[in-house]
Amino acid sequence: MANDVQSLDEIDQAILEALAGNARISLKELAQQVGLSSPSAAERLRRLEERGVIKAFTIDLDPAAVGYPLQAIVRVRPLPGQLHIVERIIQEIPEIIECDKVTGDDCFIARLVIRSMADLDGILDRVAERAETNTAMIKASPVKRRLPPLSRKR
Repeated sequence: MANDVQSLDEIDQAILEALAGNARISLKELAQQVGLSSPSAAERLRRLEERGVIKAFTIDLDPAAVGYPLQAIVRVRPLPGQLHIVERIIQEIPEIIECDKVTGDDCFIARLVIRSMADLDGILDRVAERAETNTAMIKASPVKRRLPPLSRKR
């Protein structure tokens, strides 16, 4: 994948930045923004998808707007011999919207959305027999998910 990143030219970068700002942009508008014809922009887009640079076109949902006003980060350290079981449990909890398997003292770092603190307790109880957890409530997110730097000029 590192070679793919290096092969992104300025037009590819402009396409990615435009889509990051609005994934629903029309092909005509995208083409205008990046200085291409619509067929050329469509071809570039298709190649970015084929190469796996663009994995999906998706939405950025506000959890609070759909009834989940609280978010937490939970560090999970499975008890000896419980790693795969804990991983499966984490995958089965729909309130866990993101989870990374990491190095260090903990094995997983999960982001979850909850309606209340009582809901948090219920979720943590599902892994408590098989793992130690450490929870931090999210107060704010000063850096939202964003594109990594795409050019080497920075």
